Amino acid sequence: MSREALNELAAVLADTREPAAMRDLLEALLTPRERARLALRWRLVCLLASGMHQRTIARKLGISLCKITRGSRELKQCPVFRQKVSRFIRDQLK
Repeated sequence: MSREALNELAAVLADTREPAAMRDLLEALLTPRERARLALRWRLVCLLASGMHQRTIARKLGISLCKITRGSRELKQCPVFRQKVSRFIRDQLK
């Protein structure tokens, strides 16, 4: 994907404030399989950020450690991503 197209998409997504509207956008942009994979990735990074062990996550979600390792790497390498996930986890515990 070109950098320009990615920037355009990021701007549209960032401008979407309502969860229902964001869900509509994701459903329009992604296939059912892509949505399922994205939701699974989100679930696993939330579990990682909450402190669950990788092997426990693998058993709980029925996925390989390789997929979990990728999520773990992204949490470590992308501060903005880690911050968003951590904020979500913290807000869910309130």
